[in-house]
Amino acid sequence: MREIQFREALGEAMSEEMRRNENVFLMGEEVAEYNGAYKVSKGMLDEFGPKRVIDTPIAELGFSGIGVGAAMKGLRPIIEFMTFNFSLVAIDQIINNAAKMRNMSGGQLSVPIVFRGPTGSAGQLAATHSQAFESWFANCPGLKVIVPSNPADAKGLLKSAIRDNDPVIFMESEQMYGDKGLVPEGEYLIPIGVADIKREGSDVTIVSFGKIIKLAYTVADELQKENISCEIIDLRTVRPIDYKTVIDSVKKTNRLVILEEAWPLGSIASEITYMVQKEAFDYLDAPIRRVTTADVPMSYAPTLVEAFLPSKENLTAAIKAVLYK
Repeated sequence: MREIQFREALGEAMSEEMRRNENVFLMGEEVAEYNGAYKVSKGMLDEFGPKRVIDTPIAELGFSGIGVGAAMKGLRPIIEFMTFNFSLVAIDQIINNAAKMRNMSGGQLSVPIVFRGPTGSAGQLAATHSQAFESWFANCPGLKVIVPSNPADAKGLLKSAIRDNDPVIFMESEQMYGDKGLVPEGEYLIPIGVADIKREGSDVTIVSFGKIIKLAYTVADELQKENISCEIIDLRTVRPIDYKTVIDSVKKTNRLVILEEAWPLGSIASEITYMVQKEAFDYLDAPIRRVTTADVPMSYAPTLVEAFLPSKENLTAAIKAVLYK
């Protein structure tokens, strides 16, 4: 094991897969000459050259379409969006072509492509650069959606995504690229669709994913001082969702709080709530609570950013509500 940054783990995953398979290539804005907008692809142009690390114009619809076509012809593109807010320009290619092609061709054509880039809030970037689209893409059959929370998971999941024969949405966070964590030496893969119990507990289950899960760790540490034991599950993948791990945990703790950095309507939290109530209703000792962002566009003012995002106070109150009310 060695300690490296989140961005380095992603860069290692891409470089290792490009060395392994000459059909893998990276394409996006500033990925080559500038070494990546967030330095994820640092050094890759020097190693692999301009035919496999390709700078594009500011034209997400165009280069996403090129990627889908290349994947249909047997290549394995990695399409980087500077932010997933910009994927809205390319969403026709993602939803109507990449996601549906296997089905529409009767299984004759696959689209082994990865769309990756930052999701969610990254500070004072205002309404059009602070949105979380995980549940949007997870709503579409034909896509797999991954949202890792630490460097080790990011590397293992990205390698699995690149090798997958279907389109994968791989969503990161601008605020996590500098995070450090222990990453195994050598080759390893993490299977898509398997959640991870990050912390064992007995009183309440907290389900989360992506960078906001760090809030769950902070709150769990503080509540431990009050003899409240929190079990924390990192979904890692939001399509497919590992319902079994969540349900098994709820059967043990009898209480569930879901923490998600996204709007509440049509959220991953809503989907998990439905499935747990369907499969484990008799095990629940309290109604399920969810902690999400405010149901408004995020503002620029720092006070309003703070009010928009899930907070320590919100999560603590939700946990105590399922324990004591």
